[in-house]
Amino acid sequence: MAAIYQAVYRRASSLMCRFHSTYVRKIRYLNDLKEDDSLCRQAQTSGTFYLFHNLSPFLQEVGKQYLVPQVSAAEIKRILEKFKEAEQWIEKSVLIGCSDEHVPHFALDLGALEKSVIESELKGSFTDLRKALFVVDQKDSPLLASAQSLLRWHDSHQYCSKTGQPTQKNVAGSKRVCHASGIIYYPQMSPVVITLVSDGSRCLLARQPSFPQGMYSALSGFCDMGENVEETVRREVAEEISMNSLELEEARWFDLEEIMKGLKRKPGSSKQEDGSLLPWFPPKQAIAHQLIWEWVKQQTSQLA
Repeated sequence: MAAIYQAVYRRASSLMCRFHSTYVRKIRYLNDLKEDDSLCRQAQTSGTFYLFHNLSPFLQEVGKQYLVPQVSAAEIKRILEKFKEAEQWIEKSVLIGCSDEHVPHFALDLGALEKSVIESELKGSFTDLRKALFVVDQKDSPLLASAQSLLRWHDSHQYCSKTGQPTQKNVAGSKRVCHASGIIYYPQMSPVVITLVSDGSRCLLARQPSFPQGMYSALSGFCDMGENVEETVRREVAEEISMNSLELEEARWFDLEEIMKGLKRKPGSSKQEDGSLLPWFPPKQAIAHQLIWEWVKQQTSQLA
């Protein structure tokens, strides 16, 4: 048995080392692309592109599935040549990752071009991101979300906050530079917390006006300057239990039975006679879903 254990351990260790080695090489390659404009420009000719139109990702419906196509550089140029602006638009792309085989992935927003032409050429449609996240494969959701965030950041940081002069992105889109002042701007995140409030036998869920009809989720909010995570959670819960109608449309307590039924529902699947929908919850890839599911497991284990 000892010999078998050692063989299995060596095999597992070898696989783990190989995994880390692949990951390290990928990260180093991505860093090279971010720092070397000529290398990144070369990578654009062999990379794949995720397309957006005014921050809405492009999807293709195949059977009952929605796919996020990775469009080749050659196909992008073929489509853009119809607008006679191929090279100009390729320069506007931003690097969002690469495969383990070092195939770089870029995001490109074509919002200034005619949407119907692109949709017709590629046989798909541009879909609001919030809707897209409910129908695409779980592995595609983080990439679409991060791509949209980076594209939005570039759109809102085209001018220097100190000089008012235009900023210029590097080829990868990992930074913008104001050449008048020398200031370098890097994409930033706004820290957010999300929490599931429970009184022991029920949990508190809420919905914002922007949510799809019928969807409820856990409470969440942005961190204020200098707050730690615990302070943010306490403040957000205090604010939203005293419901602010400008932020929340509704907040209510759900018992275990209601939660379990809601987890089984799909968007738009349970319309009532008045046209409203029975409550349903975010998809599996969402953090809120995982929090709700963990609460269900705790409750059912206590009842067992």
